[in-house]
Amino acid sequence: MSVAPHRGLAVSPALTIPEGELAWRFSRASGPGGQGVNTTDSRVELSWDVAASVVLSDSQRTRLLERLDKRLVGGVLTVVASEHREQLRNRAAARTRLAALVAEGLAPPARQRRATRPTRGSQERRLAAKKQRTTTKQMRRRPMD
Repeated sequence: MSVAPHRGLAVSPALTIPEGELAWRFSRASGPGGQGVNTTDSRVELSWDVAASVVLSDSQRTRLLERLDKRLVGGVLTVVASEHREQLRNRAAARTRLAALVAEGLAPPARQRRATRPTRGSQERRLAAKKQRTTTKQMRRRPMD
């Protein structure tokens, strides 16, 4: 399986993280692996320094630092992938996971919900349904002498 060299990690059409800003670490993964379990470094850690990145604007950096605050350690975002037995597939999973995290962190905030009141018709339908349910349950009861 041959893989084309990456020029960077495409997060969105407007943002691509250069390959030079990504740091890779490999280690032995736990779990099934057969004979190769103790010899292959298939677990992948992909790190990206959000605070020092040159591709982010100040507003993007601020938004990412605020939204990914719990996941960052010293301004560095780290993603781990070890679900596959092959390092190459774990690399692809880590790249996909990092791109999704960054895209989600950069997404504009959701619109504020405007509070509304239920309509008179919906209230009447709800009460009518409750009355119908009450009569249904009353009909199931044993008659009183």
